[in-house]
Amino acid sequence: MSQLNSKLLAQQPKEIQRLLNYTDALVRSGSQIEDRYWQGLTAQTLDKLYSGRRNSIVEQTLELLGSEQQSQHYEILMELAESHAECQQIEHDGVLYDALLFSAPLTAWTRYQLPQGTLKPQQHQELEKALRETILAEGTMCTLLPNLVNYDEMPQTYQQTYEWTRSLTAQALGRSQEAVPLNKPEEASSLLADARFLIGVALAPVGQPLFRWQQNAEALQTEQLRLVEQWIERYSAIVTPLFTGCQLQFLAPNAYYVNNRESDREIRPLALKAGITWLQTAVKLSPDHLRAVIVACGEEQIEEYRVGFSTISSPTVIYGCIWPVLSQEEAESSFHSEDHVDIPDVIAALLSTLGLIQIQRLPGLHSTETCDDCNAPFFPDINGEMQHPELPDEIDLDPVQLH
Repeated sequence: MSQLNSKLLAQQPKEIQRLLNYTDALVRSGSQIEDRYWQGLTAQTLDKLYSGRRNSIVEQTLELLGSEQQSQHYEILMELAESHAECQQIEHDGVLYDALLFSAPLTAWTRYQLPQGTLKPQQHQELEKALRETILAEGTMCTLLPNLVNYDEMPQTYQQTYEWTRSLTAQALGRSQEAVPLNKPEEASSLLADARFLIGVALAPVGQPLFRWQQNAEALQTEQLRLVEQWIERYSAIVTPLFTGCQLQFLAPNAYYVNNRESDREIRPLALKAGITWLQTAVKLSPDHLRAVIVACGEEQIEEYRVGFSTISSPTVIYGCIWPVLSQEEAESSFHSEDHVDIPDVIAALLSTLGLIQIQRLPGLHSTETCDDCNAPFFPDINGEMQHPELPDEIDLDPVQLH
């Protein structure tokens, strides 16, 4: 069992110390009874942090655990932080309810520009009806955001997610009509591959099922697959007309953070495919005339992989794509063992299937540097130097970055 650095622990603010101590106690616990005790104290601390002034204490604590390579502590705290942000209990008219923030994502890619996917009121109503008739258990209360949203509009901290859950729960119970605040990015997104999220809160009395497949435990897997297929068929029919010229994939409705990661996982290969397709059609560069350079990026551990594209005849980076790391296990993938998948090899294999011949992987951990003027990420050239991607002057520069 790895040990927390006591000197480093003593240097942290009290809130961080408390979270670290409770997480360490959970790592050491040997019974569910003790687990529940420490989980309860952690929940109280999280509730205080989430309900207070805006802060990123939880994110800072996780960053510290990541930098100290305390993967077991990291996973425990992350699971508790996510659960407390997306799951709440609330009493209404004498009944105690479980409330879950959930999403039903779609991933999309195009060779043009990805639409936002704004819903009409009738489409919003049809989606809520479809959820009630295919996914949600009978008697479950539900409310949805009025439009599909993208990553930039969604919560950037656990505290913001907690506020979304509380706000949508109040709407579902008829206690509030106040709209959920969306983040407003400084610049409109111009990605070729991205996700759109239908987000809502579902409520059911404590001990009662939220989802229909929970009502048929004897045929759980078969029933769940059947219901999800019905939902995707109706979801697709309603929203596909909003995404003309796009290739769409639909994910099953699930808890907010689980589906964030699933969407990221689905987008990663789509982003590469969309980028190569765009370079081939818009810039008239066939894959066999491109070079791809793959590097790991991060401050103290791997946070993402960046792929820089250039022509075979020039070292200038003309395009770039980011492959985000989604877990501590992926962050450690550079250490070869039977338990780890080598992500650069996965990226290289995918690029090869897309027609690229010149693919290079460079060692070391590179900076997550971005441009001071436009905030665009830098990507590696053949020598490992991080460059701002620049297309030739005669080529339309929009879009220049993929998710």
